[in-house]
This record gives sequence, C-alpha cells and structure tokens, in this order.
Amino acid sequence: MAKGSRYRMPLKRRREGRTNYYKRRRMIISGKPRLVVRVLSRGIVAQVVEARPRGDVTLASAVSRELAKYGWKAGGKNLPAAYLVGMLAALRARRRGVEEAILDIGLHAPTRGARVFAAAKGAVDAGLHVPLGESVVPGEERIRGEHIAAYASTLAEEDEEAYKRRFSGYLASGFDPRGFPGHFEEVKERILSEYSEG
Repeated sequence: MAKGSRYRMPLKRRREGRTNYYKRRRMIISGKPRLVVRVLSRGIVAQVVEARPRGDVTLASAVSRELAKYGWKAGGKNLPAAYLVGMLAALRARRRGVEEAILDIGLHAPTRGARVFAAAKGAVDAGLHVPLGESVVPGEERIRGEHIAAYASTLAEEDEEAYKRRFSGYLASGFDPRGFPGHFEEVKERILSEYSEG
C-alpha cells in the first residue's frame, strides 16, 4: 500500500470497486437526469435519477418483478424483460415531466446487445430522449424474444426432458416459451395502454 505524507486514501466506494467517480462526475456536470440501469441477481432495475447537492433523487423507477402486474410470465432477467423495464421507467419519468436523460450503466461492461442497452432502447421507444448508438442496441428479434422461442422449439424437438428441465420455471407458471414473441407484444401493449390513458 502506498505511504507518505501526500498519499490520500481513495473514497470507500472506489476502494470497493462500486463507483467510478470520474464517470459519475462527468455525468453530473452534464446537468441532465441519468437513466440508471442495473442487472442484479434477481432481476433488472431501471431508474431515472437526478443529482442534487444533498444527494441523488429518484424521479421514476421500475423493477422486473413489477412486470407480473401486466401479465408477464417469463423470467425477470432476460433481454425482453430488460426492454420492458426500461420502457416502464421511461413512461413514469415522462409523466413527471422528464424529457431526456443520459445512460448510466455503472461498472457494467458496455457489450453490444447487452441487457442494459435493451433497457435503454425501451426508454427511447417510450419517448425519453437518451443518446444511444444503434450499433450497441440488440436487434428487434432479440428484444421480442425470438431467440428464446427458437431455442425452446429446437430443444423440445431434440430432447423433451432437457426442454422441461431448462424451462421448468416458465412451464410451472403456465407459459410456453415457444410463444415468447406473442407474449412479449401482449405485455408491451398492456403497459403502453395503461400509460396512454393517463
């Protein structure tokens, strides 16, 4: 460990590897709210956060477990769920008068087609202006869950037991993963119709 009279101990969250203060400072200086997206062990969280002198204030948020209210039967950590969570958070932020935000993915590696970018795409489609390059956004077929449906169909044909094991959670909730795109569209329409009424 470094020593000396000029050595300064890094801040606690920096030492723990939880905050990159260089990036955070640049985002705060922009003066715009942040669309904070985090992929957790049990689901996905999207929040629209504003930095204020006394600390961050959450203006709107959504978590993947809330999707069940709209009839979502699939998992809460997949790419289509991330898109819907981002859309839900953005619709709530728009109701509070927020028109634009910048994406904050924290320490998540910026990988093309990642769930954090799916959530950002959902926010953009909901009308929130978020600077986002099209090259990092997952394709429309992946957002709709077509890759999951194709995999489920292939697995069901090749190995019925493996199919039942792999998709046991979906099947237990009465959801056939082979119909993923249709289910995604239904839930998306329910979310949009709820927020178009207000």
